Amino acid sequence: MSKKLNPQLQHNIREDACCESHLEPPQLFCDNDQVILCGKCFQSQEHKNHIVYGIQEAAENYRKLFQEILNTLRMKLDVAKSILTDEQERMRVIQEEEQNFKTMIESEYSMQFRLLSEENELKDCTGDSNIRGVSLNHLSRFATELGEKSQEMLQNARYYLERSESLLLQCLEPARITDLSSCQVRGMNPMLPVLQRHITLDPETAHPCLVLSEDLRRVRIGNIQQGVPCHPGRLDFSATVMSLESFTSGRHYWEVDVEKATKWQLGISEDSADRRGNMPEASKVLLTGSLMGTSYTFWVFPPLKKVCLRKQMLKVGVFLDYEYGQISFYNVTERSLIYNFSSLTFQGALRPIFSLCIPNGDMNSDSLTISLPHVPS
Repeated sequence: MSKKLNPQLQHNIREDACCESHLEPPQLFCDNDQVILCGKCFQSQEHKNHIVYGIQEAAENYRKLFQEILNTLRMKLDVAKSILTDEQERMRVIQEEEQNFKTMIESEYSMQFRLLSEENELKDCTGDSNIRGVSLNHLSRFATELGEKSQEMLQNARYYLERSESLLLQCLEPARITDLSSCQVRGMNPMLPVLQRHITLDPETAHPCLVLSEDLRRVRIGNIQQGVPCHPGRLDFSATVMSLESFTSGRHYWEVDVEKATKWQLGISEDSADRRGNMPEASKVLLTGSLMGTSYTFWVFPPLKKVCLRKQMLKVGVFLDYEYGQISFYNVTERSLIYNFSSLTFQGALRPIFSLCIPNGDMNSDSLTISLPHVPS
């Protein structure tokens, strides 16, 4: 059990180092009590059943142990650096989302205020002060809710920043990001139904695989041409049709039933000389819905951006303010804002656009139906 010390180790031990009990130089190390021993200490009853090493062997054992710990700490440091980098990137995304959300709030609030001002002018003309009061209360509640949602986004952003800075002192796991779908802007202006237009589809702009109803309000996938190239795994939304109506000014609103479509696009497009769907992407503003398995995903364009929504939408409302360069998409069923584009620059006439995904060889019954304008009761 006992080992002689090598000359170098003996040289490192003070010349006057010795066992306090027996006044002999230490040669052993008790692993149980973590003390150095001389030969006589080792033979005592106190260390009889203890694990004892030579000092050199004990030193080598602990050197290996500390090296393993150091290697583990270095690995954890690398992991922490990687997580911190990911957290910083996610923080950047959150800050971008926060800014986009604030922009949406400002744009939506401005639109609500403009519509309310016009509504109040109409109410003043008719003297209907009761309805005007209801509208003011509606706007007040809307503004309060928007302020709360904006503050919630800011608080979340600060939380993730603090978590990133102190990550190395915490358990090495990614931060949990709040689902941004909880930050929906709820409420729709009561003036939107007043602005709802009678929209019909233009057969001259319909893709060959689309079939339009007689009243020109419904579009569905028909027979797929044999010569149309198939791209497995890619969503092909070239099956497009535009509306007969076009807009060069003013505010306009329309609603589309999307319940019977699994992959669809809605939006507006600049009126193009090419009426067969060959429109440049830069001339469009779109909302895309897609069912993948049992999950729905929603995207807006431009730029291509995923929208955090969990449920299938049954009806989508589209609002256009030509002069202010604003386009808003609404979930009519939930009465909430999906996404808002603002500060856009329009040139020439704009047309509502409707697209369905061309199926990859399978039968497809997808269809979109334009809602009739609301009839005042």
